[in-house]
Amino acid sequence: MARSLRTRKAGAIGLLMAEPLTYFFSDPAARDFVTGVAQSCEEQGQGLLLVAVGPSRSREDGEAAVLAAGVDGFVVYSVRDDDPYLQVVLQRRLPVVVVDQPKGLSGASRVGIDDRAAMREIAEYVLGLEHREIGLLTMRLGQDRRQGVADANRLRSLTFDVQRERITGVWDAMAAAGVDPDMLTVVESYEHLPESGGEAAKAALEANPRITALMCTADILALSAMDYLRAHGIYVPGQISVTGFDGVPEAISRGLTTVAQPSLRKGRRAGELLLRPPRSGLPVVELLDTELIRGRTSGPPV
Repeated sequence: MARSLRTRKAGAIGLLMAEPLTYFFSDPAARDFVTGVAQSCEEQGQGLLLVAVGPSRSREDGEAAVLAAGVDGFVVYSVRDDDPYLQVVLQRRLPVVVVDQPKGLSGASRVGIDDRAAMREIAEYVLGLEHREIGLLTMRLGQDRRQGVADANRLRSLTFDVQRERITGVWDAMAAAGVDPDMLTVVESYEHLPESGGEAAKAALEANPRITALMCTADILALSAMDYLRAHGIYVPGQISVTGFDGVPEAISRGLTTVAQPSLRKGRRAGELLLRPPRSGLPVVELLDTELIRGRTSGPPV
């Protein structure tokens, strides 16, 4: 405490996240990301404070937590464009590094991937297998608690950059293949629970029983969807192909066709940029590479 008073440094960075705290211990990609941030902190002898402002907290409590956090800067993890807590972070006038979203935050460096290009690549692969009736299972598209099929109005008012870019990537691939993007059945899941992907798969197939491929914007949705399909006697990929996004260990071990992104490195780079900013003092944008993994869960439609 005496040292912090003398140096005016807290000796820790804050990780702001708008998801429930349990999300970072249950989602493998998010867990790897936090591990990466922690590694960069350890290397610099700094602490890490998780500032959870998820849906279980009131707006007032969340703002108070951000204002009271004893940190020297913030890593902001994947918040929506109009997130209210981001504005509170900026009021602190501390260094900020954004991970994934929002884009173009003035004065802040950002670490992410090219979500649109990565999703377009895996969609091109699915379309190349001759799938035309496709369902897309996504994480939540807005702050409100909606689940189920997303209509045109919903898709025009997305506030999460990552989900918007991944949906757009699929639309790009469909248009290039001569397939009407309006044919895509999009189902969103507000919560990230073990059964969320299964419930979304059920909703997609009820909305369009002709679907032959279920694409997912996260591996945890894809794995849950696969469990649902298997429980209902639907063979993957014999009857329906399934793809994911993230490249988590369980997905790889189960042969999921997916896009692998470097979640651990993403966390490390975010921490490094905050703790050791560029000498120029100017913000930077780093887009890390992804890899399409052609697994056993995709094949031509029957």
